Amino acid sequence: MSSNPLFGILLSIITYAIGTLISKKVKSPLANPLLIAVILSMIFLYYTGITYEDFYVGGEYINFLLGPATVALIVPLFEQIHILKKNFIAILAGILAGSVSALLSVMFFSKLFGFNFPLTISLLSKSITTSIAVELTNEFGGMAAITAVAIMLTGIQGAICGPNFLKKTGVDDPIATGIAIGTATHSIGTSRARKIGEIEGAMSGLSIVVAGIITVVLMPMIIKYV
Repeated sequence: MSSNPLFGILLSIITYAIGTLISKKVKSPLANPLLIAVILSMIFLYYTGITYEDFYVGGEYINFLLGPATVALIVPLFEQIHILKKNFIAILAGILAGSVSALLSVMFFSKLFGFNFPLTISLLSKSITTSIAVELTNEFGGMAAITAVAIMLTGIQGAICGPNFLKKTGVDDPIATGIAIGTATHSIGTSRARKIGEIEGAMSGLSIVVAGIITVVLMPMIIKYV
């Protein structure tokens, strides 16, 4: 039963549904539905003795849908297209700065802590959407499992702490907020941005796509210095 694709799909849906219910009751950034779903899934797999490989038989189908889901995030942007036209240069500059910062910070800390080449490669794409990041990691000799975990942790941390951090640092412009969240924390953060406001959600969705393209272009250049 555990090797049946339906198992991984159903476990993901059920744990996320539980996470959503808890999030609505608790009303706290820490009660992130995805974080709760991950924890519940890990507990279930641990105590049942079911391997991650068996779970991923179904989880792979969900992972496949990340690509179309990412593209679908452009739909809210169409409703805010006038904002994009008016602030195009500033928006592009913000996403570029965020993408470059994400890559350089990984390089800096990897050298600081003495990470080896595969580990550094696996972490370089932690701030972009999974569908792009995993392919980049595989192409350049990294470890896809580490990339997936890094993406998840980055996204959850950003969704929980990002909006409050931006407010405390004086960033209250909806466009800047959306760009910051989307560029740094991809689709997980975007789900939080959409709850903040329509503009924040639209800019965050745009940032996911553009940040992914920028990372694809810059990562081969960065790797030369790993």
